[in-house]
Amino acid sequence: MSVIERTGTPVRKVRELHNHHIDSTIWNDFVFRDGDIVIASYGKSGTTWMQQIVGQLVFDGAPDVNVNELSPWLDLRIPEKATKLAALDAQTHRRFLKTHLPVDALVVSPKAKYLYCARDGRDVVWSLHNHHINANEEWFAAINDTPGRVGPPVPPADPDIRRYFHTWLAEDGAPFWSFWDNVRTWWHIRDQPNVLLVHYNALKRDLPGQLRRIAHFLDIAVEESQWPTILEHCSFEWMKTHAPRVAPLGGVFWDGGAQTFIHKGTNGRWHDVLTEADNREYEQQAIAELGEACAHWLATGEDEPEPVTQA
Repeated sequence: MSVIERTGTPVRKVRELHNHHIDSTIWNDFVFRDGDIVIASYGKSGTTWMQQIVGQLVFDGAPDVNVNELSPWLDLRIPEKATKLAALDAQTHRRFLKTHLPVDALVVSPKAKYLYCARDGRDVVWSLHNHHINANEEWFAAINDTPGRVGPPVPPADPDIRRYFHTWLAEDGAPFWSFWDNVRTWWHIRDQPNVLLVHYNALKRDLPGQLRRIAHFLDIAVEESQWPTILEHCSFEWMKTHAPRVAPLGGVFWDGGAQTFIHKGTNGRWHDVLTEADNREYEQQAIAELGEACAHWLATGEDEPEPVTQA
């Protein structure tokens, strides 16, 4: 179990993470600039949505921001390190990139701002299943056959989503990577001044308020007249309509293309599938892995309520 202590001291990388998708060593060679923005998540937690939000804030609501080109997943094994690092080095705007690493496998620089996106694990699995089961032959070839892969390949997705959920829960993120490590390590550094945690539920409940919160954290001043445009471009409907600009590689790795990658954007699709016992198992494991405060936040997007003091 990886734990990052909340000491207020700088966070240090203590391990590397390698698998069919990830090579964390690229962060050792990445040269940070003042103002870099790192968007982090376990995956399927609003990462692409956050990239669109940041792109709109950085480029002042421009309609033609191709976040799929401008904001790479740095620790993905493909394309090779040199190609990605050179492309980022050539960027002259304020850079924003993404990671799916836990904190202890990442370089956390005081020069950068870190936005961590989180979502209830059950919603993550339902989105992940859509991502996995619609992956085409090109996706499997790129992930499994590219030289440098560590560990077993990604198998085809189980078509039974409840069984898929149970495998993911029992094997902590299988066939991808640890969910609990990812959430736990970011939760433990939430008080760092250059870290902001954002919950998918909060984006759904109050997108205008969350956008202003994110802009304030990133020190981006937005003219009041620009907010309606930025909000429109950050809506799920706009992203679905312009999916090739948002989805990784324009959606070429999924049957149905970018429209498949930008799927429903809804929560709670597991309610009619998982049993009471299934949900109890998940919730008990969340508390055991994360503690009550973090598990509550992960499930709801709400902070732990203050205890009631008896008079």
